[in-house]
Formats: sequence, C-alpha cells, structure tokens
Amino acid sequence: MALPRDSELVKLAPLPPFKPDLYQRAWQSIPHPTLPLLATAHHKSVTVFSLTTLSAHSALTQGHERSVRSTAWRPNLPPDKRCLVTGSFDSTAGICEETKAKDWELIVVLDGQDSEIKSVSFSPTGQFLATCSRDKSVWIWEDVESDDEWETVAVLTEHEGDVKAVAWCPETNRTGRGRYSSDALASASYDNTVRIWREESEQEWECVAVLEGHEGTVWGVQWEPKPRGDKFPRIMTWSADRTVRIWTLKEEEEEEAPQHAWGSLGGIPNTMRRSLKEEWECTAILPKAHTRDIYSATWSPTTGMVASTGSDGTIALYREDEEEQPNGGAARNECDEAAAELDGDVPMTNGHTEEPHGSRKWKLVSTTPNAHGPYEVNHITWCKRYDQECPPEKRGIEEMLVTTGDDGVVRPWQILLEAS
Repeated sequence: MALPRDSELVKLAPLPPFKPDLYQRAWQSIPHPTLPLLATAHHKSVTVFSLTTLSAHSALTQGHERSVRSTAWRPNLPPDKRCLVTGSFDSTAGICEETKAKDWELIVVLDGQDSEIKSVSFSPTGQFLATCSRDKSVWIWEDVESDDEWETVAVLTEHEGDVKAVAWCPETNRTGRGRYSSDALASASYDNTVRIWREESEQEWECVAVLEGHEGTVWGVQWEPKPRGDKFPRIMTWSADRTVRIWTLKEEEEEEAPQHAWGSLGGIPNTMRRSLKEEWECTAILPKAHTRDIYSATWSPTTGMVASTGSDGTIALYREDEEEQPNGGAARNECDEAAAELDGDVPMTNGHTEEPHGSRKWKLVSTTPNAHGPYEVNHITWCKRYDQECPPEKRGIEEMLVTTGDDGVVRPWQILLEAS
C-alpha cells in the first residue's frame, strides 16, 4: 500500500475476523517478524493464528495462573524454530518454544517481580528481554545460552508508578555509532512519563532521558520502525490524555565521543566519559481523534502511517507529510478547539503556548467508530497480508491493520484508497 495522496480518501473495510472467536477479553495481537503468524494474548493463554487462513494455528495453554497480558516473538531464530515470551498478571513471564507437532512447551519461568507483568519485549538480537510491572520496575534479562537459562542483569526502579510498556529501539544502520547507537530501551508509565535507558557499562543501566509532557498515564511507546534518511529513530507515545506524541532526539556533535554499544564504556574512567544524558523534544502532537484513553497505536514500517485506538472504540489513521500543511493542516482547526473548550478540554501544549512545530506535518486521514461495536479496543497493529482475499502478487507485501478487543474478537482491516 502506497502512502495516500491528498486527492485520495482513506477508508477501512473489515475483513472476516480470525476464527474461532475467543469469547473473552483479548489484550493484544503480535505478528511474527517474518512468518505468517499472529500471537494473541487472552485469558491464561496465547492463541497463535495463521495469517494465511485467518484461523487458529496452535495455542499456548500452560504456565500461568492468571491472564496473559502481553506476548512477544523472539527474533533472529532459524526458520524452523519459534519462541514466544508471555507476561502475566500472575507476576511471571514464561519462555515457550513450539514443538514439531504445533504444541508449545514451557521452557523457563522468569519470576521475581512483585506484581502483574504488563509488557514484555525482546531486543532486536533476541539476547535481551525486558519485562515491566505494576510494582514500578523494569527488569532486563539476558540469555546466557546454556540450558535455556536467563539471568537478571538489571532492575530499574526510577519510575514512580505502574510501568505499562517497554520497547527496544530497532536495529538501524547507526549501530555502534557513538553514544547514539540503537542499543536503547524505552519504558512508559502511570507516572505520565517515558524513560530512556542505556547500558553505561557491563550490566550497569542508566536512565539517560525522561520524556515529560503527557498529562495522563502513558499507555504505550513505540520506536520509529524505519527512520527517514540517517536520522535516529523517533519515539511515539500515547496516553490517557487522548494524545499521540512524537519525540525526537536532539543529537550533539560526536567529536571524539566514546563508543556506546553493549558494555563498550566499561574500560573508560568515569572522569573521562561524556555525559550520557540525552535531550528528547516533543516535536509533534497528532491531530485530536479520540474522546477517551488511547490504549494502543502502531507505526507502519512500510508507509510511515500511524493508527491509534482505545477506550472509545475508534480507529484513527494519520499520515505524515514531508512539508507542513498550509493553514495549520494537521494542527487543530478552530472548530475542534472551540468544541474542546465547550467540553471543558484544555488543548495539550506540552508546557508551551504553541503546538510543536512538527504537528503541522501530520494529517488525520480516516476515523472508523465502533470498530468492535460497544466494546473497548485494547490493541492495534500493522500486519502483512497473506489471506486468500489478497491478490497473490501482493501477499507478504500489502499491509492491513489488526485490532484486538474486549469482545474477544481479533479483526483484520483492509485499507482502501478512493479518489475524492
């Protein structure tokens, strides 16, 4: 799917939902990085769907005593090996591997956190795993490559509230380039902030930035999947304050800056190290589209489009233009602002009287209400199409959206472009 032009209308058309219905609240659905599979967390299990047949492929049903809140595929494995991590309200995470018979085996249980695990995320290499919890902590685990043993290498406790989500920066062509390499972890919290973490020395992690500006719980965070040009990946966050924000790293000159890959600062005396602190700026607030908490947003690696959803059951689609829109474009128009004032809403300004300069590059191109009827939508993700309704030449290339809701339905959506 190409990025829609101004002359085109964007609409979402529901495709047949994945079968069977789960008949219970489903939290999120995560596509495999390379295979036509989708893992959905619900109840005490994970159902893996086939993206080819839109039906159940297999299921993980062991290892947890309470609901599975989150799941993630381990990357960089051989094509014949599949591994999932699950994070549960029972305060544990489980590492599971699929057997040849499409059965899943629980390999190891990771415990130690004091409360519900809200999010799990593998680093791009699969060597590290981050988990976060209602106990305000982020734990980092490392695979020691012996008998499926994972060690705790860091416990990060600087958040002042429930940690809702963790996300590793994707690998870029900048890996190993000074202290701005892509080896970084982001965490989002009930304390209204996002924190950026880097490894200062071997197994010593430091918070290098605190992203402040949201006026409500930050429900999630995602790194830009494919940055434009040679720029460092931006960060997208979404919140109970009903805004989606884009954050950009303000890079300093790298003259004689020390290398900052995994553990590469260990041999440099503290007195010789440049400060690891980083400055991140909120460079865009996307157009207002939601009336209640935004639970999930997703950034397309193919088109750069963003989709968001949440408590109001609406799916919103946004496009970023290279140049600012004339007359404010994506900025709130006068009618929106007047309506917000009548509702008693205060426009989100990140502490300034004007919106961030990048806001005008973003345009709201589509809204789809009642995506799951009267139910809340907990998650949305971009996903490659492999289904039979997709033309054979576009399978594995064309994108669709997948939403996951309180109604237990996992619903795919086709993006349609029509001449205006």
